[in-house]
Amino acid sequence: MRYRFSALLRALMWRRQLSPLITAMSLMTSCTLSAQPPPPTATTPPTAAPIPTLDTSGWEVLANGLERRLITVTANTFSTQLLVLRIDPALYTLRAHYRPGEPLTLGTWREVLPGAVAFVNANFFDTAQQALGLVVSDGVAYGQSFTDRGGMLQVENGVPRVRSILQEPYYGEALEQAVQGFPVLVANGQTSFTNTQGDRASRRTIVAQDANGRILLLTTPSLFGMRLVDLSAGLPATDLNLVTAVNLDGGGSTMMWIGGNAAYQLYSFDPVPAVLAVYPR
Repeated sequence: MRYRFSALLRALMWRRQLSPLITAMSLMTSCTLSAQPPPPTATTPPTAAPIPTLDTSGWEVLANGLERRLITVTANTFSTQLLVLRIDPALYTLRAHYRPGEPLTLGTWREVLPGAVAFVNANFFDTAQQALGLVVSDGVAYGQSFTDRGGMLQVENGVPRVRSILQEPYYGEALEQAVQGFPVLVANGQTSFTNTQGDRASRRTIVAQDANGRILLLTTPSLFGMRLVDLSAGLPATDLNLVTAVNLDGGGSTMMWIGGNAAYQLYSFDPVPAVLAVYPR
């Protein structure tokens, strides 16, 4: 059965309703932008993590080709913060990981992806934990591409790219990796989503590409996030210089992990069956 975009969006957002209050309180105490040392014990005293390098533009240089920054996006009198991870594709590669019918928590994804330096949640999924749209993991394709909405992060011949499916339909070309979402928030550097029907503030996960070809992963650390129309209007006005940005699953699914000395964990309310992970080349 086919659904209009607004009906599908409302159904997916309803499935992402907040979990019990105890989960929310756990999330708020777990999300932090600085590394958290372990609590002191009788045998292992806490140690301070090295402070990341901060360049003149406000980006934390976590490693060569991997930068992090907290920005504020404002549009239509609304504003929210976004945590941005900027990735140089010459030094890092991206892979999609998919567990059909077997969603995992952030902690379990960390265990099964020991080589990753970061990951976020990816595709929307249904109640059977099957991804909506197309997922390509190490050359193996699952599901079917959207044709009337959305965009994708793809890796073809080792090169990652974020594209709009409406502007550039997917015709089955061979890809090494791919995840899909909707709507496209930025296309050709401009606002591209203006449909307010069914839209409401929610946590968000976004994959984007800037004019220099770098890939950006963005999440909203707050519990309430922002409307899609406001993100679409506000993102082109930032100094991120985005060319294309695609909304991935959000709400209770929004998840982000960054490893290293500046470790960061944004726990999702729901386990998810698909993630997009970052690996050193």
